[in-house]
Amino acid sequence: MRLIATGLLVTMALAFVLLRRFEGPHPGWGFAIAFTEAAMVGGLADWFAVTALFRRPLGLPIPHTAIIPENKDRIADTMAAFLRDNFLTPQVVARRLIGFNLAGSLAGFLAEPNREGEARLREGAGSLFADVLESLDPERIGNQVRAGLAQQLEKLEIAPLLGQMLSAAIADRRHLPLIEGAVRWAGNALEANEELVRTMIRERANALLRWTGIDERIANSVLDGLYKLLAEMIVMPDHPLRLKVETMLEELAWNLVHDPETRERIEKAKREMLANPAIGQWWDGVWQRIRLALIEAARNPDAELGGRFTAMMMELGAAVRGDARLQVQINRFARRTLVGAVSRYGDEIVRLVSETVKRWDARTVTDRIEGAVGRDLQFIRINGTLVGGLVGLAIHAVERLL
Repeated sequence: MRLIATGLLVTMALAFVLLRRFEGPHPGWGFAIAFTEAAMVGGLADWFAVTALFRRPLGLPIPHTAIIPENKDRIADTMAAFLRDNFLTPQVVARRLIGFNLAGSLAGFLAEPNREGEARLREGAGSLFADVLESLDPERIGNQVRAGLAQQLEKLEIAPLLGQMLSAAIADRRHLPLIEGAVRWAGNALEANEELVRTMIRERANALLRWTGIDERIANSVLDGLYKLLAEMIVMPDHPLRLKVETMLEELAWNLVHDPETRERIEKAKREMLANPAIGQWWDGVWQRIRLALIEAARNPDAELGGRFTAMMMELGAAVRGDARLQVQINRFARRTLVGAVSRYGDEIVRLVSETVKRWDARTVTDRIEGAVGRDLQFIRINGTLVGGLVGLAIHAVERLL
């Protein structure tokens, strides 16, 4: 547009020179010369006016030119004041939000999104969640989460909790499968290490027993006795050893809740475990796997995470849309929140705008404002050239009539 406006001005100037050079006696020559002369004057005047807004014409120190760069700070304050007075006052925000059913509109979109809307909702929410996870420092966040968990665990006395859980399990007989599982594990371990048991018995037997082969029979007897004991513990609920184990569990449950010494030992073990560097390394690996899995699931719109999120949002939208009282409460909360935010942070926002513009250099301000309204400014130059020419025609016509 600048080239067009400048080209039109240059055309008028060339036409004026040519018309004056070859001027003839016909009356039409006078009208053409008057048009091009006035158009050239109008175009030059508007070029000067437009240029004077942003810079000094031809670099000359003409007063009252380069208006925007010279008044950058005043423009910044004016923009900030306009923003504050027309948008960031509690009265304006409250007035604009009256009658606007934000909750109803949002609920309608969430409850019945079309296929494109649902895809945008799923992809947008997932992408936002993934971007947030990727933007955060994984090591710092992992350390913060670990520190938070450790702090909560330090405050929590786990011994009574473990005792209550164990007492409840014993009362509901849920500990029996654990005892049977332990017995079966012991049997499998014994079977897998029979040769080790035989070797231990031979090494502890004297030479006479080994020479007569009695050590082998002793080993077989010991193994048979152990297998028989384990089998009886599984099939006999009232086996003495099994009852002894249950009694020990009951005593442990009682001590965890009521015995200060036992509780202190558990707390000491907990503190030592939390202070162990191996726990920190283990958590770092767990947190990294969780983080990468969440990012991958959020990036994939067809993943289960995205589907669950969309279903949850649709259920929430349907619930809000069907409850008028809930909508009123949400709208009231939104109004109060926005008005409160404007009251608390409105001045900071205005100050941010003002200080940001003031920090720009003069060229940045000029380029940004000129880039925003540049086409219209060049139309002013074009219109000035054409209107000037028409005014020149009118003046010449009046001159001829008089």
